[in-house]
Amino acid sequence: MSMALSYQPPPPPILNCKTSSSTSIAPALIHSHFPTKSNARFLQINSDNLLSPNSSSTEKWRAQVSFFPAFLSKRKDVAALKEELLEAIAPLERGAEASLEDQQRVDQIARKVEAVNPTKEPLKSTLLNGKWELIYTTSKSILQTQRPKFLRSITNYQGINVDTLRAQNMETWPFFNQVTADLTPLNSRKVAVKFDFFKIAGLIPIKAPARARGELEITYLDEELRISRGDKGNLFILKMIDPSYRVPV
Repeated sequence: MSMALSYQPPPPPILNCKTSSSTSIAPALIHSHFPTKSNARFLQINSDNLLSPNSSSTEKWRAQVSFFPAFLSKRKDVAALKEELLEAIAPLERGAEASLEDQQRVDQIARKVEAVNPTKEPLKSTLLNGKWELIYTTSKSILQTQRPKFLRSITNYQGINVDTLRAQNMETWPFFNQVTADLTPLNSRKVAVKFDFFKIAGLIPIKAPARARGELEITYLDEELRISRGDKGNLFILKMIDPSYRVPV
């Protein structure tokens, strides 16, 4: 049994135009119906000082103002891509009913989502912790496509503990098989996976063979969706269902 771990802006300065009676520029404006060159120059200088904030402050303010639309636009783009991905895989029975054309389309959309991954070092993030449900894969061994439909696992889950570097894959009806594994980080987003024990029907422990190992790269991670790619070329897409779940020791 295997699944996703498988070896197969601050505002501009306030302009204070208040003047004292001794320094007011109003008399000059009242008595000079036709300003001289010097008066005109005086007005221009003061107008520039009043209406043009410090250039560095202006640039900083503009940068902060322009940041927010870009930030909101990016979040909107990510949400739209995720929605497109979920819509594409919804009718495929976790991948069991996917044609080659379906697989290619899902892979293309998944790569777009991966390109906007908000978690650059997944193995250092607590977002990995919890219980995930597998909603799509290209792995035939997990989909059990060689079996009649009534003998295939209805749902597959995976638990991950970042602190202990442990993982647990769980099948549901009809067999409830499980397998646990140790994870060894190869970099900030890729792990080596070594399975240690299988549990038949979730009860009977059997030591996993030495060859039961593989590698997995986490290519997208947020609080609700995870995308991974295995060393056999398989794609795994999972959704978070219980962030409080921890793999039993």
